[in-house]
Amino acid sequence: MIASNLEAQEILPKPRVRTPLAGTFNLGAQTRICAGNQTKGLAEQLRQYLHPATGLDLALVPKEDVGTIALVLDPSRSALGDEGYRLEVRPERVRIEASKPAGLFYGLQTFRQLLPPQVFREARVTGVAWQVPAQIIEDSPRFAWRGNHMDVSRHFMPKAFIKKHLDLMALHKLNVFHWHLTDDQGWRLEIKKYPRLTEVGAWRKATVIPYANRDDHQVILPYDNVPHGGFYTQEDVREIVQYAADRFITIVPEIEMPGHSSAAVAAYPDLGNFPERKVEVVGNFGVFPSTFNVSDKTQAFLRDVLDEVVALFPSHYIHIGGDECPKGEWAQSEAALARMKALGLLEAKATLEDLQGYRNEKGEAADHPALLKLQSWFIRQVVLHLAAKGRAIIGWDEIMEGGIDREAAIMAWNRGDLVAKAAREGHDVVATPIDQTYFDHYQSKGPEPYTIGGLLTLEQVYAYEPVPAGLDEAARHHILGAQAQIWTEYQPTPRHVEYMLWPRLAALAEVLWSPREGRSLEAFLPRLREDLRRLEALDVTFRPLSGPKGYDLHARPITTLHAQ
Repeated sequence: MIASNLEAQEILPKPRVRTPLAGTFNLGAQTRICAGNQTKGLAEQLRQYLHPATGLDLALVPKEDVGTIALVLDPSRSALGDEGYRLEVRPERVRIEASKPAGLFYGLQTFRQLLPPQVFREARVTGVAWQVPAQIIEDSPRFAWRGNHMDVSRHFMPKAFIKKHLDLMALHKLNVFHWHLTDDQGWRLEIKKYPRLTEVGAWRKATVIPYANRDDHQVILPYDNVPHGGFYTQEDVREIVQYAADRFITIVPEIEMPGHSSAAVAAYPDLGNFPERKVEVVGNFGVFPSTFNVSDKTQAFLRDVLDEVVALFPSHYIHIGGDECPKGEWAQSEAALARMKALGLLEAKATLEDLQGYRNEKGEAADHPALLKLQSWFIRQVVLHLAAKGRAIIGWDEIMEGGIDREAAIMAWNRGDLVAKAAREGHDVVATPIDQTYFDHYQSKGPEPYTIGGLLTLEQVYAYEPVPAGLDEAARHHILGAQAQIWTEYQPTPRHVEYMLWPRLAALAEVLWSPREGRSLEAFLPRLREDLRRLEALDVTFRPLSGPKGYDLHARPITTLHAQ
């Protein structure tokens, strides 16, 4: 009987240890929240969580008693780690203990999930018994980095949606929001010293119509002729960063360099390798030739930008991109050639023709090794600048190609083996493999809303293991965790982004929080179905487990994926 009562209130992610007790705790007018000076902020959050649906205005009291929900910081719970907690529910009272505030916060999220899903409604709900089954939960996360990357460059996402998404992340105990703020298709962050980055770089004239970009390989792609853009002011960013911090989420900003820089070069042509060539904010998707040049002036520009970024974001890591950097412009640039010679990367007699005609050991056209080392030099300048400010870089795995300091953390995305390679070389690693964590891929082989391609089902996400087999203890220690990626080439609206994220992000949340042992899809699905009731109450456009059923997310018809 106790077990069935527990099963009625499914928790996601699954807690480490859960022990049923007899009875229930009734949340009602007599309930109060017990909090000390250090926990009053969390107590107020709990009041705000519970008030709209229950109508209860729970008082804060300094002492535990019958009918209280006590929030207790207890150093003796340090074995649970900084984010672990102990939740004890008895018929007469509730007690949440943790050694650090983050643990108490996650205990609150679990307590919310133990209530009926109607508690997530934003107006008073009648006819519901606000009861929690008695039990004891001891819980802590498997990984320290439990993240979600969101691209707001390809399509801008409004501030209110970002905050809603942070709330959803917190509910699922995710703690890192990787905010992809700049790319070829738009610069989304106000930089006071360089206003044209948002006056010009935040806006494009039109966006390619996606169906022409799939199978027909048209030379001339049709565009929608609808201007698109937007950016976040620095006041917006401060608000969002604090909003995230209140939910124990770290925001890691990404400023792309040296490639994916068309929007910046469109705003300030002197940042490019050939200022006389007109560069515009891109309305198509892919990899484009425009890159930052390697001049001292451009390095000074990037230092200025990063100084403003560091002032806005307190995260230890600043993401600098580093992926998919085409070297073609450098291979045509006399200034880049001179820089490589000055750095000793090329002999004095080397010419641009040597760079442009290079072939690797297999006789294949490839980037000259000096160009790879030039990118490493470029990135090292950023490493040194941020290190002087007490920060470190994190970048996509291409930053390893020409060699990079061990202090640089790696997001390994191109191939699964790169997670192991980076860890063995002594880099801290966030696992982001394209075939297992890219949520812009199709969710089934059947009809789905149009997207970039690929296939990543809910079942595949839940089966994912972030730590590669065969790593020794020293290398495993470098695996910080993993995160989901949502790129928004074909997700133009918040509803569409939500559809691609949920419920797959709930599955990844459990992979990253819960112990690997004992995890099974069969046991997960009932928890997920209960979680979808919460998401429904929270007005989240999730993909139903039964399929899309004709969802029209952005006024374009659903197409069918024919999986390769």
